[in-house]
Amino acid sequence: MSATTAVFKAEARLFRREPGVLFWVIGFPPLLLVILGSIPSFRDGSGGFRLIDVYVPILVLVALVVAGLQTMPPVLTGYRERGILRRMSATPVRPAALLAAQMGLNGAAAVVSALLCLAIGRVAFDVPLPQQAFGYVLALLLTAAAALALGALVSALARTAKIASAIGSVVFFPSLFCAGLWIPVRSMPDLMAHIVQLTPFGAAASALDQASTGHWPDWSHLGVLAAWAVVLTAVAARWFRWE
Repeated sequence: MSATTAVFKAEARLFRREPGVLFWVIGFPPLLLVILGSIPSFRDGSGGFRLIDVYVPILVLVALVVAGLQTMPPVLTGYRERGILRRMSATPVRPAALLAAQMGLNGAAAVVSALLCLAIGRVAFDVPLPQQAFGYVLALLLTAAAALALGALVSALARTAKIASAIGSVVFFPSLFCAGLWIPVRSMPDLMAHIVQLTPFGAAASALDQASTGHWPDWSHLGVLAAWAVVLTAVAARWFRWE
């Protein structure tokens, strides 16, 4: 337990020393929310709903996408590439402790970003807090599990940090589209929306949107998230190599 704690503390210090990572995971989604909220059309509720209300849960997802696909995989593959994981296997510290520390730190940073988005939305733009809080938290945790499992899979497939960054970028933009960054899922044509909701971030966008408006997230969306988290974790564990 002391060795695992030492690994976590060491990774936390290194994580804090990466201003770029902290900005993209914690700072970028709230900053984008402020920019979007400054556009008058996003605050216009004449159409029955305001776009800024829709985009708060979307930007919560952006932090998870960034953490899972852009920040964690290059770090893990970089450790493998430099032989750090191989050397750790000869010590009482297991490499699994490093993986758990990275997933925990990136997940925690994404949750901080989510809380900032909710707070800024409420204080600056009068966006109501999630009215179905328990359903919102459940959907958020399942989304975090799926996003980090996807990042672990990228880490398993990539042999080097450069390849991990390339794979992460390829998956990154389709994930943002499915999360509704360019077109909210509720505004997509029916066929497109049904297809997108079968992806982890499409299901997450719909689940968070429903919880925000006071409805319990559809079990189909929660089931899609849980299935992706389980499958991606199993595949990543099967293919992940420490050397």
